[in-house]
Amino acid sequence: MYEMNAAPNTPALLDLDACAREQIHTPGFIQPNGLLLVIEPESGAIVQSAIPRTPPSKDYGTALGLTLERVLGGALSDLAPSVLATPDRGTIHLGVVSLDGVAHHATAHRAQGMILLELEEARPTELGSLEDLYPLIREFMADLERAPDTVALCDLAARQLHRITGLDRVLIYRFDAAWNGTVIAEARNEQLPSYLDLRFPASDIPAQARELYRTSRLRLIANCDYTPVPIEPAINPSTGQPIDLGQALLRSVSPVHLQYMRNMGTGTSMSISLLREGRLWGLVSCHNRAPCRVPYNVRTACDLLGQVLALQIAAKEHAADVEQRVARRAIQARLLALMASEDDFQKGLSREPGQLLSVTQSEGAAIVHLGRCILLGRTPGEHEVMELVNWLDSARQEELFSSDSLASELPATMGYKDVASGLLAVSISQMHASYVLWFRPEIVHTVKWGGDPRKQADHSQLNPRTSFEAWKETVRLRSLPWSQADVEAALELRTAIVDIVLRKAEEMADLNEQLVRSNKELEAFSYSVSHDLRAPFRHIVGYSELLLQSAGENLGDQEKRFVATIIESANSAGVLVDNLLSFSQMGRTTLGKIKVNMHHLLDEVRRLLEVDTTGRDIEWKIAPLPTVEADPMMLRLVFQNLLSNAIKFTREADRAVIQVSSEKNGEEHVFCVRDNGCGFDMRYVHKLFGVFQRLHHVEEFEGTGIGLANVRRIIERHGGRTWAEGDVGKGASVYFTLPTAPGAQP
Repeated sequence: MYEMNAAPNTPALLDLDACAREQIHTPGFIQPNGLLLVIEPESGAIVQSAIPRTPPSKDYGTALGLTLERVLGGALSDLAPSVLATPDRGTIHLGVVSLDGVAHHATAHRAQGMILLELEEARPTELGSLEDLYPLIREFMADLERAPDTVALCDLAARQLHRITGLDRVLIYRFDAAWNGTVIAEARNEQLPSYLDLRFPASDIPAQARELYRTSRLRLIANCDYTPVPIEPAINPSTGQPIDLGQALLRSVSPVHLQYMRNMGTGTSMSISLLREGRLWGLVSCHNRAPCRVPYNVRTACDLLGQVLALQIAAKEHAADVEQRVARRAIQARLLALMASEDDFQKGLSREPGQLLSVTQSEGAAIVHLGRCILLGRTPGEHEVMELVNWLDSARQEELFSSDSLASELPATMGYKDVASGLLAVSISQMHASYVLWFRPEIVHTVKWGGDPRKQADHSQLNPRTSFEAWKETVRLRSLPWSQADVEAALELRTAIVDIVLRKAEEMADLNEQLVRSNKELEAFSYSVSHDLRAPFRHIVGYSELLLQSAGENLGDQEKRFVATIIESANSAGVLVDNLLSFSQMGRTTLGKIKVNMHHLLDEVRRLLEVDTTGRDIEWKIAPLPTVEADPMMLRLVFQNLLSNAIKFTREADRAVIQVSSEKNGEEHVFCVRDNGCGFDMRYVHKLFGVFQRLHHVEEFEGTGIGLANVRRIIERHGGRTWAEGDVGKGASVYFTLPTAPGAQP
């Protein structure tokens, strides 16, 4: 139970707000088993004192303002130089001195520029020095090396401290992240009940008391029924403040804490702080049913053992941390290699699911990037994961989010608590909702509290706890907590992913820049070449036709065939150049998008192609088509190419069937032009939309191989896709898509 500043006769009920505000390191009182002198170091004058009045051995209180030598008298005059030489930091033991025939341990330390001299009565039967305790200390040190883990260390320390102190019960408890304390080791006789495995709420030792435990390692309350001795005067005349007793051995504690001890059935209490890297890790708490004085040398030995125990705990936990980090970094190295070997980091991360789960000791994981979701292990469904990502992206600004009770932060996740009561997530993009998420299931477990933690004090009054009977609580909607090692591993993996994604993005940006530059150069070259070639081919055709007209009678049949071949080849080359010029212009022309009625557009194209269908038996099957937003001139060219191909490749069919259909698929319209013509071999489908790529001999079907390349370029500029399916002798289907809404990339 925490301490507070209070007068000796404070009632049992105390103001809660006042308790929270009190500075417990300045109580204004000491315990009665010694005396306190506050000394001004420059003059050696005593400016404050706390001296028990019963039994009245000597009226030291009348000596305020006198020098140390005059107050202590001749018997202690030799002590004065040592007192005035007290160092700025730490408490020093000045030895055992006699005061009015009674042996006292003299200790001194500095606070607020003053020297605090404490004289604590020595028990006649106590051990004379620390050397008397050395055999027990040596035995403890030897046993420590054999302890396999932290709990074993604490169990060994509890047993040894029980032997050294002779107190009825010694227990060691560890603080969790919320400052609840759990008893993990205990040694006792039958005088006091067992508290092993019990948990005590953080309210028993609030922040101000924890800070005092952190700065002052050992505290003894010899008798819970003591009468506090006041410091006189209450305000230090040199500083104008109450004297700071944070490091004082005789510091008085709150009456509420004394009542807490009585409720526990303990007359004596001694605590030893266990620190790790300057932070309060836990406490050794020693109790005795009857009041007793723990000798100074025994307390010194206990303080030493506490420090050794704390160092051993730190060493064990550090070794475990290092072992975990080494194992997890080996996993991270493997994941890094997998990601580096793939064009898509998601494929690399998901190739060996066990590795990604092991990096945070999870049972499920999800990788979400650019709208794509990959699930591994035990996870919520894809829809739930995407909702989680949206929530994280909208509600969180940090790179990392962790919770071992997700339902308490987002109640909508209650439905999948069995797989995701715990969530650890890292953001891998500042621009997109991209995350790696790890999941842990709900772990239903029972916690034994030292009394019902729900029974809080009245909002206006504080009443010390009266019950320490074990109270069981069933904990639900929680997973195993995420450790610091889990969090650090997730952040390190995030750094690796971001590095790979950024590096690949930079490589892609560089390649894209080169590609854009090359495309522009190619388009300019194609335009220039095709434009310049048109005139020579026309000249060839024109002069060849003039040759036939002027000298046709003098030419034989073979010569006429030669000239006709020249004319036909030049015409074909001219058409090829025109198509090439058209293809190059497709990348240079600005899109002029308007709403286009596809039925009207299709009717126009069919009228243009009537010259190719004259005399043919063609059955047209036109399904309902939507209105889209597109460039009508370019879209007309798409249907002109596709329908022209369908007419051409059904030439050998007895009855040609050409179908045009459409369906909506998400955020795009999918169009299909299908025929029952000669078809093509799907092994060569990758060539179908390439420039100058043909899947049939020119002797069978005329063409330049640019039409479908134009189709793909036009559709891609509208933000759509193209593909085809075919079967030799059974026909072909060509598909293209257009977005249902504006916003396609030009």
